[in-house]
Amino acid sequence: MPLFEPMATRIDSPAMREAGAPLLSLALMDARNHTLRLLSWLDHALAADGPRRMAELPPELPPPHWLAGHIGWLAEAWIARNTQRALGAACPARPTRLASLDAGADAAWDPQCCPSAQRAGADVPALEQARAYLLDTLEGTLELLERAEPDDAGLYFYRMALFYEDWCGEQLQVIGQTLGLAPDLPEPTARVAREPLWLPATTWTVGWGARAGFHWAQEGGALELAVPEFEIDAQAVSWQQYAEFVADGGYDQASLWHPEGWAWVQAQDRRAPRHVAQIGAHAGADATVLAQRGGRLVRLPGGQPAQHLSWWEADAWARWAGRRLPTEAEWEVAASTAARRGFIWGEVQEWVANRLQPWPGFAPDPWSAGTALDPQPAWGRARVLRGASSATHARARSVRARLFADPGTDTGFTGFRTCAI
Repeated sequence: MPLFEPMATRIDSPAMREAGAPLLSLALMDARNHTLRLLSWLDHALAADGPRRMAELPPELPPPHWLAGHIGWLAEAWIARNTQRALGAACPARPTRLASLDAGADAAWDPQCCPSAQRAGADVPALEQARAYLLDTLEGTLELLERAEPDDAGLYFYRMALFYEDWCGEQLQVIGQTLGLAPDLPEPTARVAREPLWLPATTWTVGWGARAGFHWAQEGGALELAVPEFEIDAQAVSWQQYAEFVADGGYDQASLWHPEGWAWVQAQDRRAPRHVAQIGAHAGADATVLAQRGGRLVRLPGGQPAQHLSWWEADAWARWAGRRLPTEAEWEVAASTAARRGFIWGEVQEWVANRLQPWPGFAPDPWSAGTALDPQPAWGRARVLRGASSATHARARSVRARLFADPGTDTGFTGFRTCAI
């Protein structure tokens, strides 16, 4: 790293998973400023008819004022209030805790005390109180960080707070898009289609293994795999490609869908992806894709990556095209080794074939129970997401990042690519 590299570049680096206290302090302030900016955007946009729009949120997305308080609560509960924080990942799931700055914090923002059905209720403080709590808790976090032990255990919860807040920032963007608010992020780039890439057979180890630094629980452990040679798309499936599937009656052919996926189509009465009002393919011309962005219909370029797609839709498109979704190992091999050959990722989070399963050596973390990032209730049911979207913070863009969601989830900035069968 150059001696005089700009600080902003360094706090945006994926190497922040291993950052020491000085950089962590700057990055935590950066993340909090980003959160506050997103909350101001949402608050302003929702001022006119907030209650009606909030009622439109699907169950997997929390109200933004609850998520705001929860960000502060998680950091305070596991850092300022946690007398055993120095143990890091070895900290017990129920550590000895001090009192909160806010007497009602646990009842309002602990996900195990306030389940999803209650998060829009009158007992949850309004955004202004949550915003003040965010500012107060950050001050305490930064003071304690100055005295933290400079090893992985001593810095574990500070790194967790940073990357969790970055993840929540992406969720705030998802909430805004779901509510029909003007987007606060760039649209993915429209690209000319590239030929798929062939990659040679290799042996590859997935999982965080013994590496230093912070990782999500589902990234822990390690598994060495023999990966046969494979062909993989150089970029995510575009709207042009997806429109051809729709035009060919893809949503009307049960044979293309996993049985549970077909039930999802019927229950949702789907004929197009979420937010899409009109989609069609035309011989020799760009696809017509009209979608809701910021409460109005806009035409999306056919070369832009298709997004807001469920795993069911990704799997059905792959079957229609005579292809398949990549495995986690294939995706990671390509992202790690084929960038110079034209492998492009980072504009949509990408569904892969795998169900979420623990790798050998998995150990549960102490903190994620009750959150959307607790993998244990999702084993064998959720599907894995790889890569990053245009809403993902730069420091969270890692080829080893491993997130997950129910296969019917289509609110996020999710797309896919395929492999040859």
